[in-house]
Amino acid sequence: MNIAIIQDELVRKGGAEQVVLSFQNAFPDAPIFTLSYNEEATYPEFKKSNIIVSFFGRIIKSDSNLKRFFFPFGVWAMKAMEVRGYDVVLLSTTHCAKYVQVEKNAIVVTYCHTPFRLVFRPESYEEVNRASGIKALLYRFVVKSLKRIDISSARRTDYFITNAKEVVPRIQDAYQPSRPVEVINPPVKCDNFYVSENVEDYYLVVSRFEPYKKVDLVINAFNQLKNNKLVVVGKGSMKKDLVKIAGKNIVFKEGLSSIELADMYSKCKALIFPQHEDYGITPLEANASGRPVIAYGVGGVLDTMIPYTNDSLKSTGVFFNEQTVESLIDAIGKFEKVKFDPKFIRAHAETFDECVFVEKISEFINEKYNK
Repeated sequence: MNIAIIQDELVRKGGAEQVVLSFQNAFPDAPIFTLSYNEEATYPEFKKSNIIVSFFGRIIKSDSNLKRFFFPFGVWAMKAMEVRGYDVVLLSTTHCAKYVQVEKNAIVVTYCHTPFRLVFRPESYEEVNRASGIKALLYRFVVKSLKRIDISSARRTDYFITNAKEVVPRIQDAYQPSRPVEVINPPVKCDNFYVSENVEDYYLVVSRFEPYKKVDLVINAFNQLKNNKLVVVGKGSMKKDLVKIAGKNIVFKEGLSSIELADMYSKCKALIFPQHEDYGITPLEANASGRPVIAYGVGGVLDTMIPYTNDSLKSTGVFFNEQTVESLIDAIGKFEKVKFDPKFIRAHAETFDECVFVEKISEFINEKYNK
């Protein structure tokens, strides 16, 4: 079986890029086709891969420029990319990986993290909502054009896989696939984390600093919980604003190595996860470190966490039901009154380990190929 992997782009470190690394572990000889590749900005493991970049990506390597010139130049580049001579084409995508040219007899498997957000949920972009006049007309033209391309390209997919149950109806509504959408949850690399016997007196947030991540919600809660320490790891567009509103019990860190981050996870009282994510890998990273999670109880955490109801020793965390300071403070108070079992939490994370994901993906691809 000759297989190719296609990824939207490789210019950052994130969940989609980790999925592609796991694809590479499942199929080590497969080349990776992508719009753009910046080896300094993404995971160093990709340096060992055979990466084939579009003509666009030979010039445009930064995340900001990629977004700026994606329409129409990035779209043209991916539509011009030929992926020929492969029995199976395995995509990891939210947008442009599906635009490439493949042979008619190739089996196309699309691991869709979510349908193209700009196309199917343009209202979720603040700059789109704020646009008026000529700019608003331009956005409407771009969205309409991309939607036509995106839906047409998706028809080439034989099998859809996604990362969480929440995404399944979105894929069904957007692309109307002829076969059921499978769910194979993304992996956590448990070997990168460990359980510590020395838990320290701080709560942890690991996140990009963007509005929907709701880091400000956690900071506002800990501004009231002045006797509790919070460590916030990450960076992003809201950093200056977040630092400005944070009390003295809140510490910011960024640029941590993987070893330093694993140490932060292993010694925290709990990870706080306040956002609504389709999946979200950081709660599983905390669990792989034996630490519980205090999470907003919607989205991907419903797939990955076991919320405390009446037996904390068989739970992996505490949920709160509203994205409000009061609801989060109540959940922290609830968390403080019970004990969790680090060994149980670690064992739960291991059911999402990379080896499990690689086995599931390999079985899925081999089954469809043999069929």
